[in-house]
Amino acid sequence: MKLCVALDLPSAGENIALATALHDYDIWLKIGFRSYIRDGRAFIDTLRQINPDFRLFLDLKLYDIPNTMADAAEEIAELGVDMFNIHASAGEVAMRTVMERLQKFEARPLVLAVTALTSFDEAGFRSIYGAGIDEKAEQFARMSYENGLDGVVSSAFESRAIKAATSDSFLTLCPGIRPFGEDAGDQQRVATLELAREEKVDFAVVGRPIYKDENPAEKVAKILEKM
Repeated sequence: MKLCVALDLPSAGENIALATALHDYDIWLKIGFRSYIRDGRAFIDTLRQINPDFRLFLDLKLYDIPNTMADAAEEIAELGVDMFNIHASAGEVAMRTVMERLQKFEARPLVLAVTALTSFDEAGFRSIYGAGIDEKAEQFARMSYENGLDGVVSSAFESRAIKAATSDSFLTLCPGIRPFGEDAGDQQRVATLELAREEKVDFAVVGRPIYKDENPAEKVAKILEKM
């Protein structure tokens, strides 16, 4: 299991300070909507300067018509990030189009599909998708696997079932991890590191429990030790 630290702070300076504090650790960094829209490619370049060995996950959750998604995927690959994601509900054609367009890259980024956002509870999810979270997460995962993606974004609670429906090598990246039982905040389906390990999670995304800690580097060290 790999640790992915969410850079979700209000300013580029705060995110850069956090990354700098963590520069000695073998971790992934998640760059989300706010950070990328505000700070752009320059932010990615700065993170590379802090530690060229940081692995970068661009969390933009692409969702559009297939050709537009594929255009965006190519641009993301040109950025040199290590992983990005799309929405599984964009469909099979979109998945295939994205993956076909990335074939020209010698070292393409990993591509994950979002199954069910961890902010959904069962009732809210069912009202939109017409089925329960577990059922649709597995369906979206199988669709992603069959169309050449590398894995999915899901809650830790779906990870084991997703691997059973696809392959043990099919990646699961799980937000909403609270390493030591911290407050769930706006997440509905949060999990501890112990549960994530039991559920065969590949990437544990941790944000607030790290960047709200008085000593983020020490908190990361404790998380890595526990992992």
